[in-house]
Amino acid sequence: MTAELVRGQNHPLSQARLEIRISAGTPIVAVAALGDENGRIHGAEWVAHPGAPTQPGLEVPRQAAADHRLAVDLDAVPEAVHRVSVLLALPVGGTGPVRFGAVAAPFVAVTGLDGGEVASYTISGLEAESAVVALELYRRQGAWKVRAVGQGYAGGLAELLTDQQLPQAHQLAGSINDAVSQGLARSVQAPPPRTADGDRSRQAAAPALGPDQGGTAPQPGPVPPVSPYGGLTPGGPGQPAPQQPSYPGSAPDPDAVTQPSAPTAGGPIDYSHPRRQNAAPPPPPPTAPPAAPGQPAQPVAGDATGWSMEERLYNQVWGMFEDLARTTAAYRSAVDFAESRIDKELEQVLSDPRSRIGGQGDAAREAARARHTQLVAQAREALDRDLAQLAAEADVVEPALPPAYARWDNPAWHAYRVPMEIPMALRLGDLHLPEADRIRIPMLVRLPLERGLWIDSGAAGSSDGSFTDSPTMSRLAMETAVAHAARLLAVYPAGEFTVHVIDPAGSGAQPLAPLVQTGVLAAPPVPGAAGVADVLGRLTQRVDLVQMAVRGGAADSLPPGFDTSQQLLIVNDFPHGFDDRAVNQLRYLADEGPAFGVHLMMVADREQSSGYGPLLDPLWRSLLRLTPVADDHLADPWVGHAWTYEPSLVPPGSQVLQQVLSQVATARTKFT
Repeated sequence: MTAELVRGQNHPLSQARLEIRISAGTPIVAVAALGDENGRIHGAEWVAHPGAPTQPGLEVPRQAAADHRLAVDLDAVPEAVHRVSVLLALPVGGTGPVRFGAVAAPFVAVTGLDGGEVASYTISGLEAESAVVALELYRRQGAWKVRAVGQGYAGGLAELLTDQQLPQAHQLAGSINDAVSQGLARSVQAPPPRTADGDRSRQAAAPALGPDQGGTAPQPGPVPPVSPYGGLTPGGPGQPAPQQPSYPGSAPDPDAVTQPSAPTAGGPIDYSHPRRQNAAPPPPPPTAPPAAPGQPAQPVAGDATGWSMEERLYNQVWGMFEDLARTTAAYRSAVDFAESRIDKELEQVLSDPRSRIGGQGDAAREAARARHTQLVAQAREALDRDLAQLAAEADVVEPALPPAYARWDNPAWHAYRVPMEIPMALRLGDLHLPEADRIRIPMLVRLPLERGLWIDSGAAGSSDGSFTDSPTMSRLAMETAVAHAARLLAVYPAGEFTVHVIDPAGSGAQPLAPLVQTGVLAAPPVPGAAGVADVLGRLTQRVDLVQMAVRGGAADSLPPGFDTSQQLLIVNDFPHGFDDRAVNQLRYLADEGPAFGVHLMMVADREQSSGYGPLLDPLWRSLLRLTPVADDHLADPWVGHAWTYEPSLVPPGSQVLQQVLSQVATARTKFT
């Protein structure tokens, strides 16, 4: 049974591995701090925040969002830790609210890994405060409890951390705010209300509460996750979460994108460019005549705001994801209401003995069924109207997408040329819902990647009810990884993206052939345990060097000839060929690598690595899970739809992958 706490109340915890879910009406920053038996935080390394999202036993989101999921493993925190405090703060320097009194009261819930709620707390009574200690998990006589705190600070994170006895509190607060400001364009905002005529608020103008992103979904996000945009959290559209689709990942951690959470209300979305916060972006150019009175507006590719066509298309895709999530939620809610109403009416009929015989009861039942049919039909009519407009928009947007956003069968790839600049985002696949199977929303994640990718090779049933065995899934997973790697190589300028492959048993030789034959790999795929140790050692050393240079303010002091390009490591058949040292290096690359230009793409079956126990759980949580077959594992961060993800694969028999990689190899030769 859930304990609804009030300020100062505590509740025992019977589980060590928990999730802390946070819901607010506006993007907020989530921080978790470790304290000793006196509650003191000894240093910045005791704080998990968007700039350093993992600490022993803790993992927090990397961005501001309206919904958060924090992972806590109380058995993994150091012995010196007796308190885990959850801190919330409003982002500074943006266009959003500056005090909690101007937004809905944040809601915090402690849940088990199965989603069961242990305790919850609504942080009410805040006014001028911009940061708050939401709750704390504390240890007493070997047992853990949760206490609702609700202590607010008008001076923001700096004042809060100072009160927690943290040395250099102002410097840490500044670094947290810097990390958040760099990710504001990916922060997941609650969706705005839909206008009565079906037109989207993104087609109007005014920026309001702040930029968004994700999955995943969203995320998409997302979801993300762990919006699929950014990160669906998802990322996820990144990244998703969101776990993320940015979409379901921002992601909507859609995993990546995020897991389902309660919807929250929000205002119009600000699509201003994250690096041009002091000026509103220009409105989209008027490329279509106004619609006739009473008719829906004719869809136009690039009708969202933005500084370039690429940015307008990106924002338009995100808006389509929002609209599909919202209209589907409205339909499902209407159907649920119709079901509950007919159940109640039939129960009333049966509870009256006079209606059990004769025609009176039959007439009442028929009337209830007629009302149910009418309500469902009205809801379906509204859904079909919205879906028709979204389908028309998808039909004009898809052909207009640039290669980084386009499917492999898009003609844009036939006119492909190696780019001179890195695009905003990359398409990793498509997202759709069962009520609108025809409409595919591109799952876009922001570049450079902020989290690694996990291509799940485990045997599983797909969303269409079919079952794929392990050998087939392993082959499909590797083909999916090659397609994603080829996309990354194709959208980066020549010489700015390098791919390494670890294939200990050589089982991925056939799917890897396009990368090997075109010569775009830094070196041939590495086999055996010795090869695994060599590649991981070099990439780990690279992360250490860049990390020391950046943190020491001497980024120009790297060794001569140092490769400054982004690095991608593809790992096949994990955990085959990996010892404990290699596993720890892999976790290090997953946690620290993305911030310093090293990205991870794992092709693995989680069950096969179960022998390592909970050691690898943080690794899987840090990666955006994708599947080589259609699967509904991503969720958006607003209404918790289970989005079906489909990977972006090359059509059978097409030579587009070889043609694109050949151009990449040729451009790289000229570059060097």
